[in-house]
Amino acid sequence: MAKMMYRDAVRSTIFEAMERDERVVVLGEDVVGGMGTAGGPEAIGGIWSTSTGFYDAFGPDRVIDTPISESAIVGAAGGLALAGKKPIAELMFADFIGVSLDQIWNQIAKFRYMFGGKSTCPAIIRMAYGGGFNAAAQHSQSVHHFLTAMPGLKVVMPSTPEDVRGLLREALRGDDPVIFLEHKALYGVTGEVPDGDWTIPFGHARLTRAGQDLTLVATGLMVSRCEAAADALAKDGIGCDVIDLRTTSPMDEEAILDSVEVTGRLVVVDEAPQRCSLATDISALAAQKAFASLKAPIEMVCAPHSPVPFALELEQAYLPSAAKIEAAARKVLGYR
Repeated sequence: MAKMMYRDAVRSTIFEAMERDERVVVLGEDVVGGMGTAGGPEAIGGIWSTSTGFYDAFGPDRVIDTPISESAIVGAAGGLALAGKKPIAELMFADFIGVSLDQIWNQIAKFRYMFGGKSTCPAIIRMAYGGGFNAAAQHSQSVHHFLTAMPGLKVVMPSTPEDVRGLLREALRGDDPVIFLEHKALYGVTGEVPDGDWTIPFGHARLTRAGQDLTLVATGLMVSRCEAAADALAKDGIGCDVIDLRTTSPMDEEAILDSVEVTGRLVVVDEAPQRCSLATDISALAAQKAFASLKAPIEMVCAPHSPVPFALELEQAYLPSAAKIEAAARKVLGYR
């Protein structure tokens, strides 16, 4: 079992897929050059270094630098997919998905349905999302909630290098459009990745801590913060289930409901603001289907309903922390 960084799991999995399947094409802003270099195919691999060396290995027909135009990138990916390719498009920042919303929401997500199943669109749209980098309101947002709300898309949010590899392979072997969301704060995280040719099916959550007293549900960076809160609570003899959803569409509803039926208490943690969020969606699910099991009102730990602040101290206060999650857990546990 090898150890690798989250960033390297992205890179090596795509590289492996390009070696295996000539239909796989990578396109995006600076996926060849980047980082302000003086032009030419430097193969630095974009601002996140997730395609370093691709150009030298696979050439200009399969590794394509694009204009700074998210609508062009996503539109081209959709066209390539309809023409029989397996495009992997990279958007530097998920914040700018709005520019390409028609291509994603009104085209790529609907092709299979509009053409009666006679056409598929296996395009993967990779995006970096999330806060914690003092990158201000236009480069720090979490957009998973409104992408999850769009029928026809698979939405993936890996929290470990192992999950990056397993979920990205699953995306590459399917025929559906996939939104692959990579949290910026996780690119440098190292973890063990099993050897061999394996995948992780979409819609299968991961139980990272097991306990009888409380259920914590999260995605992406928030998973490790839930684990830190659960570890702190364990020192007082409080056991928590920590559920990493891995994918929000499809979502493993059974894992959430099975846990709540045992613990009777639920805290949902979401980096996005609470209004119309994944947290409210999961809370509604539990209220509708596990109401009889609940021993206390559901708590949600989310960002405030405001843009992400630029000031470092304000941004840290804005994001859900392990301390906030622990406080919410103790509130639920103390309910009478």
